[in-house]
Amino acid sequence: MDSRTDRSTYNRGVATDHPRILGLDVGSKTIGIAVSDPLGITAQGLETIRRQNKRVDLERLSQIIRQYEVSEIVVGYPLRLSGAEGTQAEKMQRFAKDIGERFQLPVHLWDERLSSAQANRVLRDSEISIKRRGEVVDRLAAVLILQSWMDRRAAG
Repeated sequence: MDSRTDRSTYNRGVATDHPRILGLDVGSKTIGIAVSDPLGITAQGLETIRRQNKRVDLERLSQIIRQYEVSEIVVGYPLRLSGAEGTQAEKMQRFAKDIGERFQLPVHLWDERLSSAQANRVLRDSEISIKRRGEVVDRLAAVLILQSWMDRRAAG
């Protein structure tokens, strides 16, 4: 039995075509991106998009959505520490509405309070250089946003 046969036998009873979920940490200069694994259990960081303009940003998201066969999107929702909505929250509501209409997918806003602070803390504790931290903080924030959303969904 070769390894291909072993893998197909092993995977026969496992749902490997689970719809993937995209997580976004949207800022004014960058968009951190994460995607769920094929089983919908863990979030994995993909990349950080340097924002250019709406058309270019949406085209890059479109490519990622097609590549990973995304079925829904989670967008970090920047509430104030008090839980109140501010200007940034209103911008994310518009962004979520725009991408939902553009890609015809469900879009969920998810409270991202402290996700960037948590991402920075994790990176600081890992002793990654300050320069490298700046390159990966948005991606890690997207992972944290998506993972917390998936954990909450799984808990019911």
